[in-house]
Amino acid sequence: MRCMCNDNTINLLKKARVIADYQFGAGAGAILFTPRVEFILSKTGRIAQITDGEKRIATLRSFDGLFTLGIEGAERLRRFFKYPRLRVRMNEESSEFVRKGETAFCKHVIDADTEIRAYDEVILVDDDDKLLATGKAMLSSEEMKIFEHGMAVKVRYGVEK
Repeated sequence: MRCMCNDNTINLLKKARVIADYQFGAGAGAILFTPRVEFILSKTGRIAQITDGEKRIATLRSFDGLFTLGIEGAERLRRFFKYPRLRVRMNEESSEFVRKGETAFCKHVIDADTEIRAYDEVILVDDDDKLLATGKAMLSSEEMKIFEHGMAVKVRYGVEK
C-alpha cells in the first residue's frame, strides 16, 4: 500500500526522520526524506520502504527498526555529510567489483570513518569520493583497516547492480 500526503504521512515522515537522525546523525532525516517521499506500508500499516516515487531511498528493517539504504539514499547522505562520515573508501583495484555489488574485503579498504562499528549501515566510495555501493559493515573501522583478510562490508547494492 502506497501512502501520500495526509495526516498519517506527516506522522510517518516525522518518525522516519527521527530514526534517520538517530542512525546516521543530525540532519540526515531531512536530507533523506523530503515531504515528497512516498511510503510503502506493510499489511500491518508500518513503514516498509520509502521511495522518491521511482527510486528506493531506504527500507525499514522490522527486526530492529533501523534503515537499510538504497543507492538513492546513500547518494543523498554522501552529498550531505563531508568525507569521511559514514564512508568506507575502497582501493581502485576493487572499485569495479564493489560497484557491481560484490563483497568489500579488508585488504582493499584504504580508509573508513572512525565512528563505524560492526553492523552499521555504510557507504562505499572510491578515491574521488564517488559512490560505489551501500552495505552493512561487518567490522569496526579500525578492524577493516588493520585486517588483511576477511569481509569488511557486506554489500547490499552496488551502483551498477
